[in-house]
Amino acid sequence: MDAFCSDCKKNTEVVFDHSAGDTVCSECGLVLESHSIDETSEWRTFANESGDNDPVRVGGPSNPLLTDGGLSTVIAKPNGASGDFLSSSLGRWQNRGSNPDRSLILAFKTIATMSDRLGLVATIKDRANEIYKKVEDQKSTRGRNQDALLAACLYIACRQEDKPRTVKEICSVANGATKKEIGRAKEYIVKQLEAEKGQSVEMGTIHAGDFMRRFCSNLGMTNQVVKAAQEAVQKSEEFDIRRSPVSIAAAVIYIITQLSEEKKLLRDISIATGVAEGTIRNSYKDLYPHISKIIPSWYAKEEDLRNLCSP
Repeated sequence: MDAFCSDCKKNTEVVFDHSAGDTVCSECGLVLESHSIDETSEWRTFANESGDNDPVRVGGPSNPLLTDGGLSTVIAKPNGASGDFLSSSLGRWQNRGSNPDRSLILAFKTIATMSDRLGLVATIKDRANEIYKKVEDQKSTRGRNQDALLAACLYIACRQEDKPRTVKEICSVANGATKKEIGRAKEYIVKQLEAEKGQSVEMGTIHAGDFMRRFCSNLGMTNQVVKAAQEAVQKSEEFDIRRSPVSIAAAVIYIITQLSEEKKLLRDISIATGVAEGTIRNSYKDLYPHISKIIPSWYAKEEDLRNLCSP
């Protein structure tokens, strides 16, 4: 391993002193870095050990949403023949015991799975967990579609964290819950949260630009085309176009791609954005009268705009 030494004025080979955590220059002996943190594992696995034997002695992080902070002891499955009877018996008795957080843990795992499939950041997942915990504490979720409730929590969390997802995107990871069920669950959760707080729940405003970069990425568009699409969708907010933000985003992408060499089929845009082809056409019709003011002048000339097909 080489690093730059300030005394030698060049890259030199360095030696890492594991006992002291120091990185030392091998030529002049200067300590380049001290008290380094060793991020490798503190254990070793040997060839004769069973593959199921996990030597890690630490658990997961604490979870303030659970009764015991998520730090309770869980009896693992037996590994050795001598402890089979004792461990399996203890495990059965533990499973029979009433765990007040069992349903919460399962719900949090489902939310984590949905978040991973959508590529959401940890802050959104944590916010969704908090929302579900508040609803669960009111003991009002019995008899309701659990998958729809969890998906609705994730939808609300995305809105509140200013990283909105369409209901169709949430529906794709909701384990079979329909858009209508998720919509009803969302209204129910909002009503419960408002009753708890005594005030309206802030959901955040959805803008067409919130979806633009993700939709463009799904279509494999270049950076210059994406930049033009983002500028165009910001300009479109200056006009009274009574369409949903997702529909406006899809229509702007259609216009921008028709003005570039990377022309995209309407069907491909519909699949990437989740907006029906007919809806994109109608949104295009509403945007067309303002097209000269929406499209950036550096991206397309007046002549190019006139060559666009009229709706």
